[in-house]
Amino acid sequence: MCSFFILFYSYAGYGLLAWLMVKLKRWLFPPKALPAQELPPVTLLIAAYNEAGFIEQKIHNTLQLDYPAEKLQVMIVTDGSADGTPDIIRRYPSIILLHEPERSGKTAAINRAMLQVSTPIVVFCDANTLLNKAAIRNLVKHYDDPHTGGVAGEKKVVAGGEDGAAGMEGVYWKYESALKKLDAALYSVVGAAGELFSIRTALFRPVEPEVVLDDFIISLRINMAGYRIAYAPDAYAMEAPSFSITEEHKRKVRISAGGFQSIVMLKPLLNIFRYPLLSFQYISHRVLRWTLCPLCLPLLLLSNTALVVMGAGPWFTAFLAAQLLFYGLAAIGYVLANRSVRVKIFYIPFYFLFMNVAIFEGFFRYIRKRQSAAWERSSRSMATVSS
Repeated sequence: MCSFFILFYSYAGYGLLAWLMVKLKRWLFPPKALPAQELPPVTLLIAAYNEAGFIEQKIHNTLQLDYPAEKLQVMIVTDGSADGTPDIIRRYPSIILLHEPERSGKTAAINRAMLQVSTPIVVFCDANTLLNKAAIRNLVKHYDDPHTGGVAGEKKVVAGGEDGAAGMEGVYWKYESALKKLDAALYSVVGAAGELFSIRTALFRPVEPEVVLDDFIISLRINMAGYRIAYAPDAYAMEAPSFSITEEHKRKVRISAGGFQSIVMLKPLLNIFRYPLLSFQYISHRVLRWTLCPLCLPLLLLSNTALVVMGAGPWFTAFLAAQLLFYGLAAIGYVLANRSVRVKIFYIPFYFLFMNVAIFEGFFRYIRKRQSAAWERSSRSMATVSS
């Protein structure tokens, strides 16, 4: 029962509890409108690695953003790119290009680029995404609150492929977006996504070069400094789904290895007495999923099987049958996914198990220190994405 409770709480119970807490908070402390401030100067910092096939589309999208041109500085860092990406960027004199031939990794590139940022707000964005036109405006309006140290945008996985569906990856991000809205309403988003997020430049501290999830570390360290991370769902980065299940597997394992690295680096956040509300959110939304949940899945199946063998009541038999059905659907989903066929009734259980297996692999990659912080360009087709 303990395994079931942890799984239920992590994937459903925390969201329900956060919803109730937000309702109570709004009843006790009705939100007050803040006076709008003048639009601040902003630097849009884009990290790109071997993006020659897409960088021009990214630049055109960036130059069409609805923000005063005199207040928006665009900076692209392309360290290690050897496919002509820097040459394409040089065609656009309004864009600041930072390039070094050495491939030191995204984190090192961001640290170097941040030394050149002089605006009070910096927006981080991936090179393989497109932003909606009002994205920058919708991010910076949250800085009217002096307690806001950063603002997370939304990641949207858009339709791609012959079936015109973004698959379970898109469904997962919709679920994550709903949780982020609750997190932000309760107190703070717990870890921004690197596709689109912003911070007060003065709060940035250089990140260790070996860090894999730089966005996660940067945003949570701002939390630890006493600021909240707001959420702007009307500022979004559009990204195509992974080109293949193999590419998605590589990405999930890398993120999982980075998750374990982050838990170790952010040890103080596990102290709920030091950061009561933030730690509650962090442990509930992130830590449980990266640690106990993957272990609870096999434990739940094994313990349930043992109880049925020992003659437990019919409820345990029914629950075991439900688990076996779930795993059977996942197995069919695996076979179909390898054939690039995605049927929701099969793909949802498959993707759920797929993520948890990737966590196991990420853990072993982390303890073996085999996860590099160097950029690994993923294969994602953006042909169907438009702003």
